[in-house]
Amino acid sequence: MCTAATYFSGDHYFGRNLDLEYSYHEQVTVVPRHFPFSYRNGAKNSDHYAMIGMAFVAGGYPLFYDGINEKGLGMAGLNFPDNCDFRDPVEGMNNISSFELIPFILSSCATTEDARKALADVNITNIPFSPELPPNPLHWMIGDREKQIVVEQTKRGLTIYDDPVGVMTNNPTFDIQMTMLANYRNVTADQGETRFADGLDLHAYSRGMGGMGLPGDLSSASRFAKVAFTRMNSVSGTDEASAVSQFFHILGSVEQQRGCCRLGEDKYEITIYSSCCNQDKGIYYYKTYDNSAINAVDMNREDLDGSTLVAYDLVKEESITFQN
Repeated sequence: MCTAATYFSGDHYFGRNLDLEYSYHEQVTVVPRHFPFSYRNGAKNSDHYAMIGMAFVAGGYPLFYDGINEKGLGMAGLNFPDNCDFRDPVEGMNNISSFELIPFILSSCATTEDARKALADVNITNIPFSPELPPNPLHWMIGDREKQIVVEQTKRGLTIYDDPVGVMTNNPTFDIQMTMLANYRNVTADQGETRFADGLDLHAYSRGMGGMGLPGDLSSASRFAKVAFTRMNSVSGTDEASAVSQFFHILGSVEQQRGCCRLGEDKYEITIYSSCCNQDKGIYYYKTYDNSAINAVDMNREDLDGSTLVAYDLVKEESITFQN
């Protein structure tokens, strides 16, 4: 499972945790403006916005997990099993394969509203990238500097939700996630007041008791509530280092440690990587499970007018500084 979030502190940030029990050879990948995209519906595009994100490059094609484009629009795909309903191509619709949706949006849309309009006639299809890489059940969060939306295709059809909390996890559907958030309407970052009964003074024996009731388990509904509370109450400095550090702390509030989510013998879901994209500067920051240091790739240091992908292997080895 996974968690995506946005954040504003001086600049605008978009990123996610990738929580899985396995990993492909994902790389931070820069797509320049003239990289040739060929869609399974026959459309081609070799003149588009540049983008940067995390992708598994297969046969020279970037299979994006998340990323931003040069206009500052961000997008991430998260696991959405059982509810997800990808379909056969439909005549009269813009049939986009699930693995093509991030490139389709980020290559042509500058804002969230542009994305909403582009999705108006889209049918997300079940066409696989290859026999070895079938479609993963996904839904998506899309965000610019002002607002976020969530895109889900279920048996009801393709639905676009406004996302006022700036977060997304997995199941259930986004409307139910928002409804269940009301379970925590009395949670507060302050110490809180005694409401048990009139005339009864109950001593607060610890700091942070205003947050009692906020979930701490790893289920997607609990992570949704926890990261929404953390993100919406988060405070940091506005300089880049402070804001980026704070964003990773927001995602860290719901990261998964090996051993806590067992999927079978010797299989555990972990936070494989966390990402933080500066939507204003085009910088992709990341950390991995075994490397807590923050690494970065700046898309503007590449030739964005080119046609060749640029991909960087992740730095996965931990670096520890001894001070004595």
